[in-house]
Amino acid sequence: MTDATDRQLITLLQANARESTANLARKLGIARTTVVARLARLEASGAIVGYTARLGTEAGERAVQAYVGITVQPKAGREVVLRISKIPELRQLASVSGEFDYMALLTAETTARLDQLLDEIGEIEGVIKTTSSVVLALRVDRTA
Repeated sequence: MTDATDRQLITLLQANARESTANLARKLGIARTTVVARLARLEASGAIVGYTARLGTEAGERAVQAYVGITVQPKAGREVVLRISKIPELRQLASVSGEFDYMALLTAETTARLDQLLDEIGEIEGVIKTTSSVVLALRVDRTA
């Protein structure tokens, strides 16, 4: 179970996963050894599953991102997920409640490539429809 200090630690790591344990301890007002122990516990519990590098603004501006709602025929979900999972531009795929069965996050180099990807997904057997929303600006990003 995480407490307020764990949540603050996670927030600091989301801002800079390479922050030293000494700096994290200083910012949190706790001992460095406490930070090390908390990190080990958060990793062991699965609250923290990895550390990564995020691309800078210049690289991010070259990419087009879209959230794609996907509606599938009953009992077609497993095969649709397998096929979509093979798309290299897929960043996330979640089963969701509501209007869609799945929500995908795609990142493509160009709008033309995004259009191709949407066609590919729409042609998968079992897909009834897709609805896309292109990301215009990222206001808050706490993902790594």
